Formats: sequence, structure tokens, C-alpha cells
Amino acid sequence: MDEIKQLKKQDWPESILEINDSPKQLNYRGQKPDWNSTFLTVVGSRRYSQYGKDVCEKLISGLRGYDITIISGLALGIDGIAHKIALETNLKTIAVPGSGIDDSVLYPKSNKVLAKQILNSGGTLLSEFDPKEEASPWTFPQRNRVMAGLSKATLIIEATEKSGTLITARLALDYNREICVVPASIFSHYAIGSNRLLREGATAITNSQDLLRTLGFNLDNQPTQDKLDFSNCSEEEQQILELLKEPKERNELIQQSKLSASQTNIVLSSMEIKGLIKEFLGKIHLN
Repeated sequence: MDEIKQLKKQDWPESILEINDSPKQLNYRGQKPDWNSTFLTVVGSRRYSQYGKDVCEKLISGLRGYDITIISGLALGIDGIAHKIALETNLKTIAVPGSGIDDSVLYPKSNKVLAKQILNSGGTLLSEFDPKEEASPWTFPQRNRVMAGLSKATLIIEATEKSGTLITARLALDYNREICVVPASIFSHYAIGSNRLLREGATAITNSQDLLRTLGFNLDNQPTQDKLDFSNCSEEEQQILELLKEPKERNELIQQSKLSASQTNIVLSSMEIKGLIKEFLGKIHLN
């Protein structure tokens, strides 16, 4: 499963074939992508604000239960956050690094553990570069073509005035894809570029429902994480489930529940045995 394979051109999706500068090859590791899924590219600054992190986690968490694949670039910052929250929310995710996908060159090295988690969860590493091609200044703009071309929409979390994220936005526009932007404070230097995209006509995203509608989902007929079946759960378990509409750290759950620390840990252990929850990447979330 972890070996590097090349996708035959007849197995490429129409979305990537129709762009005017489509890649010559596509290599992958892990699960072969399901092209019937709805693809959403999520990008943002390597240097991000707490607001940007919170927004990224909130929006992607709200996509739980939908057939959506999160694409990002495995980079530090918002890219890595997007992959992690996708894993926590049980969404498929594809990482498109600015390098080849052999372990010896995978960039950045600090996200090799994250890359392994993506592979272990049934996700994919995807690249048009030769497997041992090292990252360089020209590879990042080039890989952005693949991310923008594959997706139905690109979500910009934060982008500074000269952010590489804006390159992905421009490519998405060239490919006639939806450009979605999270509004941010006019005083934030992290969002000068993304706020400008809004001024130029990008779709403003203020909640997960905005995002789902932009991606073409009918919210009347789709699952929602708010409708949980608590019928067979104890009162304490129901309380924990209500708190877990978004993934939370164990200490945060203990503080928010009306139970003692020891009681909370006992309830969590019982719920994990029942398969109701699981702990992943330092947070507890619903199965």
C-alpha cells in the first residue's frame, strides 16, 4: 500500500485533464484517490493567526459525514492543520507536497509524521514530480496547479499580501473553479491578500453550510453531525457526546463536563470500548 505507483492517464479525473497545463505524470502513495468524491482544496499561510487555525478546524469539522476529500500541500501552517482536522473528522485527505513523495525528499521533513498518518488513515500522497525530486522554489507554484485543478473549489483561510496562497487562488480562477475566502479583520496582516480576494468577488465563507452549498450539496438531504442517536447511552455518555460535536482534548472535556476527572476518564474509556469515540492526534472525537 505504501509503495510509489504511477496513475495511468486513463485513470486521471476529467478535472485535471481539462486544465491547459496539465501534468505529464501523477505518482501516488497510499490509497488510489476516489475521483467520485467531492474535492476541496484548503490553503493558507504558513504563518497563521489563532483565528486562522480556529476557523480552519471549525469549517472542516462541519463537513463530517459528507463525501468530501480535503486536498492541501502538506506544508507548515494552515496546510498541515487542514490535513490533521480532516483526519480527526474522518474525511479523506490528499497531500500534494512541493517535492517528490519518496521519504528521502518529502518536504517539509517536519511533516513526515503527518504524511505517515495520512497514509495509515487511507489517504494519499500525490505528486507530478519524480519520486526523488527535491523541493525547490519552482516546484511549489507548479504543484499548486494540481491542487487547484483537481478541486471543485479552493478555500483560502488566510493569505498575506504576497502569499504563495494567492498563486493557488489565481490558478483556481484560471481553471474556472470556485474561490472561497474566510473574511478576517481589516487590521490583520495575515489576511491582506485574502480580504482583497473578497473585494474582487470571491465567495465569502462564514460557516460550514456556506461551504457545503458552494460545493453543490443539498443540505436538506444530507447527513449532519448534529443529529446523533443517544438512545442507548447513559446520561454521562450523552453529556460527553453533546460536548463532542467538535473534537476536543481530554483536559478540555474534563473542564467542560459536570463530572470529576476520574469519572470523565471512566466514561471515556467505556465509550471508546463501545466504539462511540476515539482519541486521535491528541483529541477525542466521534466515530
